Amino acid sequence: MYKNILVPIALDGEDDRAAHAISVAKKLADDGARITLLHVVEAVPSYAISYISADIIAATRKAIDDEMERIASEAGAVAAVIEGHSGRSILDYAEEHSPDLIVVASHRPGMQTLLLGSTATHVVRHANCAVHVLR
Repeated sequence: MYKNILVPIALDGEDDRAAHAISVAKKLADDGARITLLHVVEAVPSYAISYISADIIAATRKAIDDEMERIASEAGAVAAVIEGHSGRSILDYAEEHSPDLIVVASHRPGMQTLLLGSTATHVVRHANCAVHVLR
């Protein structure tokens, strides 16, 4: 069905959401399809960055890269880690790499989501390809 699938995942301890998204991507993939797992590292606010040592930032980034590589290798996918605002950065990455499907996990909307919007909502509204949203 799809030849180039992008699966944004959050490393937030809810591994079952990521595993479910990867599973769905595999089911929707053609033979030989490329599945890319994408994690967006949100920028540390400028008022807080001065309190964090460069060593901690580097170690944290290495841990994120290592975890993404582990998940991707287990899934038969490739990993990508980028920095930025999650919704906008996912769309920028998609525009640059031209996936034909984005599989994104979502959560039940709460008041904050209704007022501020969510990553999944932003991706659905602005993506130039098909988007499969998982609850």
